[in-house]
Amino acid sequence: MTAAPAPARQDRSRRWSQTFLGWLEWLAHPVAAGAAFAILCLGVVTWLPALAAVGRTLRAWRTDGDGRSFTGVFRAFGAYWRPLLGHAVASTAGLALLLVDVVFLVGRSGPAAVVLVMLALGLLVASVPYHLALAVVAAARPDGSVRTWAPGALWFAFGSVPRGTALLGAAVATPVFSLVVPAGPLLLCASVPVLVGLVILDQTEDDA
Repeated sequence: MTAAPAPARQDRSRRWSQTFLGWLEWLAHPVAAGAAFAILCLGVVTWLPALAAVGRTLRAWRTDGDGRSFTGVFRAFGAYWRPLLGHAVASTAGLALLLVDVVFLVGRSGPAAVVLVMLALGLLVASVPYHLALAVVAAARPDGSVRTWAPGALWFAFGSVPRGTALLGAAVATPVFSLVVPAGPLLLCASVPVLVGLVILDQTEDDA
C-alpha cells in the first residue's frame, strides 16, 4: 500500500489545524466578552447596557475581525450606558417584582393564585427573548435610540415563532451545555445567546 505523499498529508494537517482554531475562536471570543459582561453586571442595573455592549463587540468580531472582545465590551458599554439606563432600571424593577409575586403566590391556593402565577411566569419567560433581541438590535444599530431599538426588539423576538424560540432556547440551553467549560455558565450565559441572535439577525436581513 502506497503511503500518501508528504505534501498531501501536510495540507490535510493544515486544514484540520485551521478548522480547530476556527472552532476555538468561536469559544474564546464569547468567553472574553462574557467575562467583561460579568464584571459590568456588578453594578446590578448595568446588565442591559452591558448586554448590548456584548452584542456590539461580538458583531465587530464577526463582521470586521476585531479580536478585542474583552476590552471591546468596556468601550462599547460607554455608548449604551446612558440610552439604556432608564430601560435597565425599569426592567430590573419589573423582573424583581415578578419574582416576588411568584414566590408569594406559589404558597397560595385557589384558581386566582394559579392564574396570577402563570401570568407572572409567562412575563418572565417572555422577557428573556425580548431583552436578548433588544441587545442584538442595539448592537446592529448603534446610532439608534431606545425608541427605535424597543420596537425592533419586539418585532425580532415575537414577530416570528422560530426566532423567539431560538432566542429562548439558546438562553435555556447555554447554562447546561456550558458546564463543560470552567465557569462556563457565568462566562457564556449572556454572550452565546446574544451571538445566536446576531447570527439569526444576519440571516433575517439576508432573506429580506
